[in-house]
Amino acid sequence: MPPKFGTSGLRGLVTELTADLVADHVRAFIAACPVGTGLFVARDLRPSSPDIADMVIAAARGEGLDVTDCGDVPTPALALASMGAGAAAVMVTGSHIPADRNGLKFYVPGGEIGKADEAAILANLGRNSAGSAGTVSINTTSGADYVARNVAAYAGALQGKTIGVYSHSAVGRDLLLDIVAGLGATVVELGRSATFIPVDTEAVDPAIRAQLKVWAREHSLDAIVSTDGDGDRPLLTDEHGEVIVGDILGQITGSALKAHIAVTPVSSNTGAEALFGKVVRTRIGSPFVIAGMEEAGGRVVGYEANGGFLLGFAADAPAGPLAPLMTRDAVLPFVAPLAAATNGLAALVASQPPRFTAADRLQDVPTEKSLALVAAFDTDPGKRAAFLAQFGGVEAGVDRTDGLRMTLKDGRIVHLRPSGNAPECRFYAEASSAAAAQDTLALGLKALAAVLK
Repeated sequence: MPPKFGTSGLRGLVTELTADLVADHVRAFIAACPVGTGLFVARDLRPSSPDIADMVIAAARGEGLDVTDCGDVPTPALALASMGAGAAAVMVTGSHIPADRNGLKFYVPGGEIGKADEAAILANLGRNSAGSAGTVSINTTSGADYVARNVAAYAGALQGKTIGVYSHSAVGRDLLLDIVAGLGATVVELGRSATFIPVDTEAVDPAIRAQLKVWAREHSLDAIVSTDGDGDRPLLTDEHGEVIVGDILGQITGSALKAHIAVTPVSSNTGAEALFGKVVRTRIGSPFVIAGMEEAGGRVVGYEANGGFLLGFAADAPAGPLAPLMTRDAVLPFVAPLAAATNGLAALVASQPPRFTAADRLQDVPTEKSLALVAAFDTDPGKRAAFLAQFGGVEAGVDRTDGLRMTLKDGRIVHLRPSGNAPECRFYAEASSAAAAQDTLALGLKALAAVLK
């Protein structure tokens, strides 16, 4: 699958992310979008990221832009720094996908690019270099500023707790250690890796899930925290090492911050409707969530099933104010639940509305094949009914907001969606119990494999 550009940025195989291709997209971004005071650049810990970051910096300087190199910091730390300086930004990361792939995430001074920006960038591809010579400077404070933001708002919130930090190859792992310690917890570092590990917080690998439970038991932990590769999606377990799904983290965090409105994709569980005054459902992807938040206004938050959380208003945290941050963040959606879990995270999760989601994906499935399958199910009720019969269910309704989301008469939800940035077909399940959601997911993946592979 050749490199693809969309609202989530540019993604592709490292071997195909050539200097010319990267420079073409950077030049198009600079021509099409506001860049404010310059361009901030950061990178994750993939082996290919330093070289690609150098390509980005060279291309931006060639357009006469002053560049600030933030080094190895997580995406929300980069966004916090660039937005504070009124500058655009590019994050070099493939997020949660394997290390043989990489990509670029683009930010205008106000935050992530939107669909209109995407169209404008695509329209500006193929431009020649201006041949100018912008400056480059080094920023050494963006990581510390990100730590300070969270510690100031939740000072002492983890006092008396023992928290495991699964470091793996996350770019923000050292900052994560500083944040957890700064909030008063005893820290146990786990699983630091010298090689890149693609951690998908929405589809945690079974081997990682098993290891998290072992660590929780061995170290008598109150929780384990982690992120994906670029630090904008959280991974949080309870005291038993059980992974807490991202949409549950989102609704707990939004409730703790006393949000009135939640904007979340159609893939998030329907428990949100019982917790917030208003819930706005969108297509999957932070740009759609951001657009919904901007339209809603007020005390609004946004979150996704992968756990990425967006704060759209000036909130009152336990130890002080917390400024808005309109980009996906991985720290707030584990700090806020931990601070609220007076009787442990397992009890807090059990107190939520009884709706549970589970998600995973089939990998190495060509996008066109996934699209064809979803289209066939969409247009042929007989094929759809035959597929749903494997779940022992009868269809009660269909939602086409993003992919094909089918509600069964027993209340379970089966949702198929081709990935927009990788050769994968996503499967989402929702049910009234965690076990039922997992069972539906397992059955769904088996059924998908039979028809797709």
